[in-house]
Amino acid sequence: MPGLLEGKLGLVLGIANKWSLAYAIAQSFSREGARLVLTYLGEHQKSSVESLASGWKVERIVPCDVTKEEDLVSLTEAMRNFGRPLNAVVHSLAFANREDLSRPFVETGRAGFLLAQEVSAYSLVAVARAAAPAMTAGGSITTLTYLGSTRVVPNYNVMGVAKASLEASVRYLANDLGPAKIRVNAISAGFVKTASSRAVKDSSTMLDIAATRSPLRRNTDPAEVGDAAAFLASDLARGVTGNVLFVDSGMQLMG
Repeated sequence: MPGLLEGKLGLVLGIANKWSLAYAIAQSFSREGARLVLTYLGEHQKSSVESLASGWKVERIVPCDVTKEEDLVSLTEAMRNFGRPLNAVVHSLAFANREDLSRPFVETGRAGFLLAQEVSAYSLVAVARAAAPAMTAGGSITTLTYLGSTRVVPNYNVMGVAKASLEASVRYLANDLGPAKIRVNAISAGFVKTASSRAVKDSSTMLDIAATRSPLRRNTDPAEVGDAAAFLASDLARGVTGNVLFVDSGMQLMG
């Protein structure tokens, strides 16, 4: 179904490089006809995002550090100034200190725990609050999660707890924003080789396990995640909210 997102405006947060899931999602959005607003973190990343977005229908690339309230206020203003509704938001943001991903969870310090929660979970709440005023015709908010939210995954540690918080936030936001016809969902992607996943100790082992044990006997293709996000942002998913959609070659089924 070509043109699934034709005429829609989508905001994508979290593109860092061509291996980012946010990059794969933006590719799918662009292919399906969406016009995009992209964000970057710090001036050093701006040129990289501009280069990655070459060939896409990009309306604007704006700075946004979700830990800074002034950036979120600026994001709201930027969305309002387009003079047209914002239809879709993709939240692909997560961070934890590397040392908190390599030592036992019980040794997680207060500062590391709060940092993971702020960037990986609370930021969805902050972004939803910033974007909702521009979603005057309703729309879709999609975030990215992982199986470590409900299963103990070695070395995922504090990030697994943050993802559990993120998924709970999806459900509460879906209830709060439903009357405005804004749907909120999460995609639980299989373990993919990204800059973030490389911070997880023994990540290559996790990829090997998924390739041999998942029902499809292969790892997740980022393009599959992108296409699932395009579906959730489209009118085909108009009745879907508060859900976690697994795109992981079936790995969530396995014991």
